[in-house]
Amino acid sequence: MTTVNKLLQSIQRANEALSLGQLLEVFPELKKRTAQRWLKQLVDDNKIIAEGNGPSRAYLATTESSAASTDQYPSYIPLSADSRDILDYIDQPLEVRRPVGYDISFLQDYQPNETFYLSESLRRQLYKMGDTRQTKLPVGTYGRAILNRLLIDLSWASSNLEGNTYSRLDTRELIEHGHAASGKAAIETQMILNHKAAIELLVENAEEVGFNLFTVLNLHSLLSENLLPNPSDEGRVRQHIVEIGKSVFRPLSVPSQLDEALALLLEKASQITDPFEQSFFVMVHIPYLQPFADMNKRTSRIAANLPLIRANLCPLTFLDVPEQAYSRAILGVYELGRFELLRDLFVWAYERSTQEYLAIKQDLSEPDPLRLSYRDVIKQAIHEIVKQPENDPLDMIEKMVSEQVVEADQKAVEALIIEELRRLHEGVLARYGLRPSEFELWKVKR
Repeated sequence: MTTVNKLLQSIQRANEALSLGQLLEVFPELKKRTAQRWLKQLVDDNKIIAEGNGPSRAYLATTESSAASTDQYPSYIPLSADSRDILDYIDQPLEVRRPVGYDISFLQDYQPNETFYLSESLRRQLYKMGDTRQTKLPVGTYGRAILNRLLIDLSWASSNLEGNTYSRLDTRELIEHGHAASGKAAIETQMILNHKAAIELLVENAEEVGFNLFTVLNLHSLLSENLLPNPSDEGRVRQHIVEIGKSVFRPLSVPSQLDEALALLLEKASQITDPFEQSFFVMVHIPYLQPFADMNKRTSRIAANLPLIRANLCPLTFLDVPEQAYSRAILGVYELGRFELLRDLFVWAYERSTQEYLAIKQDLSEPDPLRLSYRDVIKQAIHEIVKQPENDPLDMIEKMVSEQVVEADQKAVEALIIEELRRLHEGVLARYGLRPSEFELWKVKR
């Protein structure tokens, strides 16, 4: 749901003045007359400046508004008294804050299903927010139904927290059609595509993935591909010291201690039965441990969605989460070993996410039961057909289906595979374990 605050944030984040037409592209559900009324209100409140007249009229954030957006914790996110204490401490100059190191007891003291960072009433509230009425369906059903929307929203919002300047519209063009935005750095395009691959790993393999070393290392590998100075750091526990910018926190530096702490973290996470507690636990402890050379926070944000996807709950997309709010909440964990500020942000962010997804719930069709039952057969068939462009695809389909599908379903599954082949494009290749170069070769051969 678009609000005047979301409109203001888009203008504040932009590198140039935005016209009414550009804003309506970002918020297609917003009516023109409403947008005009909100823009006039923001101009009157001295939060934005209007430049030009008529169709060329564009809007730019005022210096005061931009500074407030950058430096102040957003007043519209409700905070508990404990959170305000954390914020008061974190907002002090670096020289005043006391240098601290990683405290393993913070992790050791947590007892799964006995210790709770989220109270029982808060967990009930979160479940009520995120209930899709599909929790009794097979694991990952809801995630697969909303996958295309989730890829765009979570990739964009999580990347935005890292300073990525892709717009939501740019992100959609990249993910759906493979079109990189003009004028953007290659690192920004890579970051979006890496998020897409990591999300697909969780959704497409929801039954198999979990809080284990294999899953977390591969998530990190996908998120860090082609972004780290040393490629050998991709998907492995770091072997060197890291420092946290604008913080007095000093993470663990001994590799053997990191290995042990990560093993303990994953053991405890895997034992937590409540999906929201499990989600929040990894949002706290993965960044705090800093097991990787970089990408720790974004790994935790994607991993936090794993229990929600498995439970068929609404995802946590981080839509509209301001960077200055998220960074302060994480600093509270780093420097004080306290999670209350991050907890308040988690609850607010989840409510924002669910508003988006429950609003589109009526547009989601029920998953095709045949496609669901034979999804692995379909994926394998597409993979093998594209990898073997010299072979006749219809012969391959008939052979694979006859070997793996019951006779009564064979014709229908063959039709599904042919349909998938016809609409195969660059934006869905990761789903089938394919590379763009393999797809292009197949197209040329066929």
